[in-house]
Amino acid sequence: MSTPQLPDSLRRLARKPAALASLVYLVLLVLAALLAPWLPLQSPTTGELTAARQGPSAAHWLGTDQIGRDTLSRLIHGARPSLLYASEAVLVALVLGVLLGVLAGFLGGRVDRMLGAVTDVVMAMPGMVILLVVLAVFGNHVDLAMLTMGLMLCAPFTRVVRAATLSIRQETFIDAARVAGLSTGQIMLRHILPRIRGVVLVQGALLSGMALLMTTGVAYLGFGTQPPHPSWGLMIGDGAQIMGSAPALITASGTAIGLTVIACGLLGDGLRDVFTEQWSGVRVPYGPPPRKRPAAPAGPAPQPATDTPVLSVQDLSVAYDTPGGEQTVVHQANLHVREGETLGVVGESGSGKTALARAVLGILQGGRTTGGRVLLDGEDITGIAGFSPARRRALRIGHIFQEPHASLDPAWRVGDLIAEALRHHHGHDRATARREAVDLLAQVRLRDPEAVARRYPHQLSGGMAQRVAIARALACRPRLLVADEPTTALDVTVQADILDLLRGIQARTGMAILLITHDWGVVADLCDRAAVVRHGGIVEQGPVTRLYADPRHEYTRALLAANPARLHAERGTPEPHHEGVQP
Repeated sequence: MSTPQLPDSLRRLARKPAALASLVYLVLLVLAALLAPWLPLQSPTTGELTAARQGPSAAHWLGTDQIGRDTLSRLIHGARPSLLYASEAVLVALVLGVLLGVLAGFLGGRVDRMLGAVTDVVMAMPGMVILLVVLAVFGNHVDLAMLTMGLMLCAPFTRVVRAATLSIRQETFIDAARVAGLSTGQIMLRHILPRIRGVVLVQGALLSGMALLMTTGVAYLGFGTQPPHPSWGLMIGDGAQIMGSAPALITASGTAIGLTVIACGLLGDGLRDVFTEQWSGVRVPYGPPPRKRPAAPAGPAPQPATDTPVLSVQDLSVAYDTPGGEQTVVHQANLHVREGETLGVVGESGSGKTALARAVLGILQGGRTTGGRVLLDGEDITGIAGFSPARRRALRIGHIFQEPHASLDPAWRVGDLIAEALRHHHGHDRATARREAVDLLAQVRLRDPEAVARRYPHQLSGGMAQRVAIARALACRPRLLVADEPTTALDVTVQADILDLLRGIQARTGMAILLITHDWGVVADLCDRAAVVRHGGIVEQGPVTRLYADPRHEYTRALLAANPARLHAERGTPEPHHEGVQP
C-alpha cells in the first residue's frame, strides 16, 4: 500500500521554513479567533480590580489590564474583529485591483488612460483622513469604512497588476491564444491571471499588513469595536495608558500585530516562489534520443494540390503609426495558396513578410490593414481581428511561431495547452481532449507523448517545443497553416526533421501552408511556389524550380547569389543540409 503524498505546492512550501512557519502561525491565529468563544479562556469583558495591572503569572499568562481583565483572553477574542475588518478591506482591494489592473494592462487605449487617471486621483487622496470622515459621517459604520479602505488600497495595487499585465500581453503565446480562437476574457482568465499570481500574492500580503495596521489605528482612535469588547487597536490604546506601570499589555498586543504583519509578508514571498518553481523548476532528463525515428502514423493517401485557392491575398497593404507619421510596411501584396500546396514567402529581415503573415492572422500589434482584402475559401476575413472567438475558430487557421518556447505559456503543462485548443475547437470534455492531445503529440513523432504532455515548456528542447507548437496548431484541423520561420531557432538536423514532419502532415491532411522564411534551403525543400518580398512589395513569385533556374527580378537573383549553398533547381536532388544564409 503506497503512502499518500502531499500536493506538489505543499511539498515545495515545506522546503521554505520561514514561509511554512508563517503559514502555521496564521492558521493557528485564525482558528483561535474563530473558536475563541468555545476555548477555555477567562472572560474578555469582565475582570477583578484586585488583579489589575499584574504581570504574567500562572493565573494570567500574559498579565492583566487596568481593570483586571485577562490579557491573553482579550488578545485572542480581539483577533476576530481585527482580522475580519482587515480581511474585508483586503478582499475589496484584491478583487478590484486585479480586475481593473488586468483590464487596463490588457485592453490598453482609452480603458487604460481612464483607469490610470482614476487611480492617480485616488492615490493623491489622504486615505486615513477619508476613512475617519466616513466613520464620523456614517456613525461608526465599520463595514462601510472597510469598503472605503479597500477602495483606497486598490489604487496602488491596480498599477502594479497593470504593469505585470503589460509585460505579459506582448508575449507570443498571447498571440497564439488569439489565433486559437480564445476570447479576450478567456485569455485574461487562463493565460494572464496564472502568470501574475505571484505578484498578486506578494502585493496581497503587503496589503494585508497595511490593512491590519490601518484597522488597528482606527480602533485606537475609538472607532469600530467599542468597549468592553476587545480588539487589538483598543488593547494598544489601553496599553499606552499604563505602559509605564504595566508594559505587558502593550507588549502582547504589539507583538501580535507585528508577528501577523511579518507572517503575511513571509508567506506571500514563499507562495510566490512556490508558484514560480512549478513552471520554472529543474529540467527533467529525457534520456538519449532513439537511433531510428518511428514512422508517421498511417493516414489517408496523399492529396495532390488542387486549383481551389484556400488563401487569396488581394492588393493587401499594412501600415503602422510612427512618430514620423504612418509607415506602410506591406504594399499591395497579391498571392494565393491552393489546397495541398506550400507557398514560401522569402525575403531579408525587415522586408515585411512577417507583417504580411500577421495581417492574414489578424494579430497586428499596433498596425492595421489600410487596403486590399484577405479571402479564406472565398470568405472575406480582412477584419479577422474584430471577429468573435467562435467565428475565428470556425476559420480553422493554424499558426507556428518562430520561437517555439515563446509561443507556449510557461505556466501551463504541454498537454493542457493542446487540450485547451481541442476543447475550444471541438467541444470535447476534459478526458477526451486529454487523450487527443496525447495522440497529437504522437503524430508529431515525440517519444513518450504521455510524459511530454506532463511537462512544462521549459523542460523541452527547441525541437521538442517546436513539435508541441505544431501539435497545438493541428488541434483545429487547419485548412491553412501559417508557419513564421519555424526552423530558424533550430539546429540543422532538427530543421530537417521539422520540415519532413510538416511535409508528411500536409500529405495526410491536404492543408495549405503559408511559409515565412529567409532560408532558400527551406524554400527548395518544402515549397511548391515562392513569393519574393522586398520593402513590403512582392517583386516576383512563381514555381520554386523556375525561380532557381530562371530568376527574373534582380533582387531575386541577388538573394540567390547571396546563398553560398546554392541548391539544385531540380526538386529530386536536394542538398543534404538546409541551413542557407540569411540575406
